[in-house]
Amino acid sequence: MIALIKYNGGNVSSVQNALARLGIGSIITDDPELILKADKVIFPGVGEASSTMKVLKEKGLDTLIPSLKQPVLGICLGMQLMCGDNEEGNTKGIGIFDVEVKQFPPENLVPHMGWNTISGLKSPLFSGIEDNSDLYFVHSYYCGQSASTAAVCDYILPFSASLQKDNFFAVQFHPEKSGVTGSRILNNFIKL
Repeated sequence: MIALIKYNGGNVSSVQNALARLGIGSIITDDPELILKADKVIFPGVGEASSTMKVLKEKGLDTLIPSLKQPVLGICLGMQLMCGDNEEGNTKGIGIFDVEVKQFPPENLVPHMGWNTISGLKSPLFSGIEDNSDLYFVHSYYCGQSASTAAVCDYILPFSASLQKDNFFAVQFHPEKSGVTGSRILNNFIKL
């Protein structure tokens, strides 16, 4: 069973639809027991960091997610909330990745929206994916680079397009909106 974490953010059903196109069933839930029993967990996200963290704390998901032992995939805001300090709403994330989340410099074109390339691929998520593949991004905040960086993208400055640490995987781009390449990445995660 694949559990998609429900927290009143956007894009959860979009990820569920992308999985369905791959023939993969999933449930959208905030039930800790179902999340713990799931074979894989996806933490998708579109929304604002501080209000999302408030919902996660109310449901106890802020402590549940870092305790999970199965493969976990954070997408976009999900990735950012798996990090530490976040400039959006001066938010403290759940701290799986020791990475700061910062806002792109405001004098530039923000948000970063559209197709961009990723490189330096270092994760089983990218099995069969070529360096400099195009993926779809929509974000105004970015995760800095660290020892956990599994792919890099350059928009205004280089940032982590993907992070990996132990059983935790995260991507800044939206695989569910990234065509064949994004579907391959989702499928690679499901096969972990």
